[in-house]
Amino acid sequence: MSVKTIRGNLLFWKISGVFASLLLVLALVFVLIGSRFSKSYYMAAHQQLYGDIAGHLASFTQPIKNGKPDTTVTHDIIHATMVANPSVEVYLLDTLGKITDYVVPQATVQMNKVDMAKVREWLAADSSKRPLGDNPKHPDEASIFSVAPVFENGKVAGYVYAVLASEKQKEILGSLNDDLYFRLAVYIFFAALLGAFVVGVVTFFLITDSICSIAGVVKTFKDGDYSARIRGYAKGNLGVLTSTFNDMADVIVDNIEKITAADRFRQELIANVSHDLRTPLSIMQGYVETLMIKGDSLSHAETERYLSIVHEGTKRLSGLVDQLFQYSKLEANVVTPQKELFPIGELVSDILSAYQLKATERSIRLTLEAPTVLPTVFADIALTERIFQNLLDNAFKFTPDGGQISVGLLELGNGVRVRVTDTGVGIAKEYQEQIFERYKQADLHIASSKGIGLGLAIVRKILELHQSSIEVLSEPGKGAIFEFFLQSGFYPVVVPNSNK
Repeated sequence: MSVKTIRGNLLFWKISGVFASLLLVLALVFVLIGSRFSKSYYMAAHQQLYGDIAGHLASFTQPIKNGKPDTTVTHDIIHATMVANPSVEVYLLDTLGKITDYVVPQATVQMNKVDMAKVREWLAADSSKRPLGDNPKHPDEASIFSVAPVFENGKVAGYVYAVLASEKQKEILGSLNDDLYFRLAVYIFFAALLGAFVVGVVTFFLITDSICSIAGVVKTFKDGDYSARIRGYAKGNLGVLTSTFNDMADVIVDNIEKITAADRFRQELIANVSHDLRTPLSIMQGYVETLMIKGDSLSHAETERYLSIVHEGTKRLSGLVDQLFQYSKLEANVVTPQKELFPIGELVSDILSAYQLKATERSIRLTLEAPTVLPTVFADIALTERIFQNLLDNAFKFTPDGGQISVGLLELGNGVRVRVTDTGVGIAKEYQEQIFERYKQADLHIASSKGIGLGLAIVRKILELHQSSIEVLSEPGKGAIFEFFLQSGFYPVVVPNSNK
C-alpha cells in the first residue's frame, strides 16, 4: 500500500470519526431534550385527560356530610377510582386546605395541608393553563392535580383534591423510560455511525477530489510546465492554498527568469572579459617577448616605448579588474554607503584637476560650471568620487580630440543637481536605457575594446544606494548629458574654482 493511500485512509477515518462524534453528541442532546419535553408533554396530556376527575367525584358522590368526611361511602368509591387509574391519589380537604381524608398509606403522607392559593388559581384558570400544586407525599415536588369543591346545603364544605401523578405512575414510567432511552441510544448510535460513514465518504471524496486536482497541477509544475496554475478554488482554505501556490509559482518563475538572465549575462561577461583581457594581454606578451629576445639590440627609446605600452596595458587590465570587482560587490548588495556631509564642489574640482593632463594631451577643454556658494551634500565620498570618475572616463572615451567636457553643479530644491556634458558622438534614443545595463554598450561605432560596459551600470547602482537615479539626454552626433541629483546637507560652502 502506497503512502498516499495510507494518508488517504487516515484522512477518511479522521473525517468519519469527527462526524460520528458530532452525531453522537447531537444524539445525546436530542435524547435529553426529548425526555424533558416528553415528560412535560405527558404531564400536560394527563392534566387534560384526568383534570376533571375531582369534579366527577364531587358531583356523583357526597364525600362530606355534616361537614365531615363520609368514609363509609367515599372510601369505596375513591378506592375503586384509584384501582381503575393507579396514577391518581385522592384526598379530601376542608375549606382551609387541611387534609381530612385520603386512601393511601398514612406513613407516606408528608403534609397535612395543601396550598389553597394554588387550589384557587387552578379553579380560576383555563384548562390548558392550570398550575402545578402540592403533592402530600412529596412536599418539595410540585405535581399536576385536579380539584373540585364539595357543596353541602349550598355552601362549600370542602374539596376533592386528586394528585394525577402518583408514585405508582413514576415507577411505571421510570421502567418504561429506561427501556425507551436504551432503545433510543442503540438506534441513534447505529444511525450516527451510518450517517458518519456516508458523510465521511462524501466529504472525503469532495476534499480528495479537489486535493488530487491541486496535486496534479503541482506535479505538472514540478515536471517543468511553469505556466501551470491552480484554477477554480477561490474560496475557503483551498482558496488560500490556491492563491499561495499561484503566488509561489509566480515567484519561482520570476526567480528562474532572473537566474536565467544572470546566467546569460555571466556568459556575456565571460565572453566580454575574455576578449577585453585577451587583447591587452596579447599586446603585453608580444612586447615583453620582444624585450626578452631583442633587449640588447633595441635602442633606449624603443625600450622605453615598449615598456610604456606594457605599462598602459597593465593599467587597463587593472581598471577592468577593478570595475568587475566593484560591480560584483554592488550586485551582491554588500556595499553600505558611509554617508557624511562634504562640499561636492571641492571634490569635483580635485577630480577635474586629476583629469586635466589627460584633457590637455587630447586638446579637450575640461571645465567646472558651478555657483560660488553650494550646499554640502550627504553622501559617501568614495562612492561619489567613483561616479564622477566613471562618467568622466565615459566622456573621454567617446569625445573626439579637440572636444569639450564640462561638469555642472546647481543647487536645486533640497540638494545639488549634477550634469556631466560632453561633445562626443551622442547616443541614439533606443540605446539610452540600454547603456546602464550591465555588460551592455550602445552601438556607437566605437571599437568594442574600449570597455566591457560596466562603468555606467556601476554609476546607476551607486546612485540607487543613495536613493537617486541617473538620466541621459542625447542625440547622435550632438554629444550627451548625464544628470543626477544628490541630497543636500543644507550647509553652504564656497566653491574654490568654477573653471579649470
